[in-house]
Amino acid sequence: MQKTLSQIKNPSDLKKLSIEQLMSLARDIRSEIIRVVSQTGGHLASSLGAVELTLALHYCLDTPHDKLIWDVGHQAYAHKLLTGRSERFETLRQKDGISGFLKPHESEYDVFGAGHASTSLAAGLGMARARDLTGEDFKVVSVIGDGSMTCGLVYEALNTAGLLKTNFMVVMNDNEMSIAKNVGAIPQMFNRVITGDWYNYAKERIEGLLAGFRAGPHKIGEGIIKFSHRVEEGVKGLIVPGLFFEELGFRYFGPIDGHDLGALIPALNKTLNFKGPRILHVMTKKGKGYFFAEKNPEKFHSAPPFHIKTGERKYPSGMSFTLAFGKALVELAEKDKRIIGITAAMSDGTGLSEFAKRFPERFYDFGIAESAAVVTAAGMAIQGLKPVVAIYSTFLQRAYDMVIHDVALQNLPVIFALDRGGIVGQDGPTHHGVFDISYLRIVPNMVVASPRSEEELRDMLFTALAYEKGPFALRYPRGGSGLPNLDLKRSFRPIPIPSGEWLRQGEKAALIGYGPMANNALLAAGILEKEDIEIGVANARFVKPLDEKLILEAVDRYDTIFSIEDNVVAGGFGSAVNEFLVNKGIQKNCQSLGFPDRFIEHGTPDELYEEYGISPEQIAKRIRLSLHPSL
Repeated sequence: MQKTLSQIKNPSDLKKLSIEQLMSLARDIRSEIIRVVSQTGGHLASSLGAVELTLALHYCLDTPHDKLIWDVGHQAYAHKLLTGRSERFETLRQKDGISGFLKPHESEYDVFGAGHASTSLAAGLGMARARDLTGEDFKVVSVIGDGSMTCGLVYEALNTAGLLKTNFMVVMNDNEMSIAKNVGAIPQMFNRVITGDWYNYAKERIEGLLAGFRAGPHKIGEGIIKFSHRVEEGVKGLIVPGLFFEELGFRYFGPIDGHDLGALIPALNKTLNFKGPRILHVMTKKGKGYFFAEKNPEKFHSAPPFHIKTGERKYPSGMSFTLAFGKALVELAEKDKRIIGITAAMSDGTGLSEFAKRFPERFYDFGIAESAAVVTAAGMAIQGLKPVVAIYSTFLQRAYDMVIHDVALQNLPVIFALDRGGIVGQDGPTHHGVFDISYLRIVPNMVVASPRSEEELRDMLFTALAYEKGPFALRYPRGGSGLPNLDLKRSFRPIPIPSGEWLRQGEKAALIGYGPMANNALLAAGILEKEDIEIGVANARFVKPLDEKLILEAVDRYDTIFSIEDNVVAGGFGSAVNEFLVNKGIQKNCQSLGFPDRFIEHGTPDELYEEYGISPEQIAKRIRLSLHPSL
């Protein structure tokens, strides 16, 4: 750790430093972030871009008494280093280490938990209103990136805050990117960069002129006053993107260079001293201070471990479900012009980048606006197109009403490609996709399937595109299956709905795995085989509709059935199996293996599978104890 940084125990220590010392500290913080993230992986580019902004905010505020609310948390690594976590920073995103996001139970400085975008304004509004109602006295500052401004939640909060004239401050950190390059009309408006001095000088002059008209000795007619208002608004509209915010009741300041502490600190202090709702527009550069992150900020948004000198990842990436999905969709779209690709600020993360290049007229990135993406897909489906909505499992939660009301209720053939189903690893509970089986299988008309391999994913996508009876959800994990001898160039094959498959036969007990957990079931069976315990293994493929024939075969052949899934047990695949048996009046020992009724912390998939009993070794142990309780 750098010497200057090691002397900062909490934000109050910053107030003892000069601007020059703060600039030196900024360099130290960047070096430490680059060093640690190169080892652990993490959200590098966003955090590098917000270093000076973080220093200035903590310098000007009295945190944690004053409430500093970060949006998402991608940019919060400097915040963690300045708030008593520098000595543990090497444990970033590691099991039992500090989180990559904001967590109130981790630090009193993390005043509001954040992992999904666009929540900071509404949270800040809530805290400010609570302060006013309880008679407390503290400042409230919400930090939000311009990419998050594509989300409707932001405008709902702006609308209410402006109406109520709530006294709180918003800092808009504008780097012209969310995860990928921003899309849409709103970011284009924000990116009209005009000097802050020009706007504020013009605004003050116009307000002074109006005040003179009203208070001076001259008798000015009402018509001239109205005309002067129109002049004011016209000038503001010509020179500043802030007119939009001012029409909502917010006073706008900026833009300010977010890397110039000499300008940023005075601007923050000035804006903090105003009353009512106000916005400070700050311009920053994503990846600032690290050449490779500046050059390719999208690549370094969520970076794997990398070599600092070259920027290259330390561990080669192989085949993945995401890559297989993207390639398969391109192949199928070449033959069917009705296929549309839709995502929400995740073109690269969902594997749609190649689709976007090949078929730009059939690709739609909605930014951080999952709800609009789903409803637009519904409209396209009504008109006979085949929309494929590729969104991370955890982010589709944000459009759940639209999935039910606008797609499933109308029984429209929209395909949902849910990447990051199951455990995603070090991003933790805000990003684990461990609820999708439960929240989708209760939706009428919905087919819900999960492949165990990249090869099977290709066939499921082909099947889904041919299915025109209603919505179809494909759910698959981050990374690859690791299965050998996959043929990803053969012709597509339809998979009957529903149809599971037996992967091996055995005695006494059967393991029925859903999706990639069928592979863990096979590995567990291999462990038990060495102990002369033969176990049957099935790949369920579908949770809705359920392959009832496969379940009945398991009931007939085996004394005990184990269902295995990388989802919470409540409402998941195992619940579906047990509900089916109960409704059939069948009494059977059917045990569900999966995640418990709690939020799962961060850690590698293997670490978490082991902890929660669904690693091959833990599955084998569970079977062994079930068959031989005395062991």
